[in-house]
Amino acid sequence: MNVQQKIDSITNYVNEIVDVVSKLDDEVIAYIPSEEEWSIAQVLSHLNEAIPYWLGEVENVIATPGSKWGRGLQHEGRLEAVANPMSINGRAELETLKTMPALVVEKINGLTDEQLAAENPHRNFERFGNKPVAFIIDHFIDEHAATHLKQIRRNISKWNER
Repeated sequence: MNVQQKIDSITNYVNEIVDVVSKLDDEVIAYIPSEEEWSIAQVLSHLNEAIPYWLGEVENVIATPGSKWGRGLQHEGRLEAVANPMSINGRAELETLKTMPALVVEKINGLTDEQLAAENPHRNFERFGNKPVAFIIDHFIDEHAATHLKQIRRNISKWNER
């Protein structure tokens, strides 16, 4: 993994989310397409919780070789970030999201190939097994941001199709 390329990729996704959402009306940001889907405000809140969480997991894995990492869909912090959609301030979440690229740089810039290759067991070993630190960054931060950008675009399309 090239750390600078990964930083650039994550930054690009976050900046694109910020650009897309900043052009939306508040009612579009708060719109919940269905019971199974999150509003854009919830997505922003989730990203603002998830990115620091996964960066913390990267730090923990590097600091404690062999330690378990990860969480499930029912993790308290994850659920709390999206629990009350009507109380989430989408504009405030957008402002917080703008700080995430700097946090990514702070936490992963300068990681060595040895640190990126360090493998530790996931808490759900049956599903993920042992994965390197690079996997956490690639899958749970970079790909995760890309997935939520697509989700935001779907929400906008559903809003426009109403």
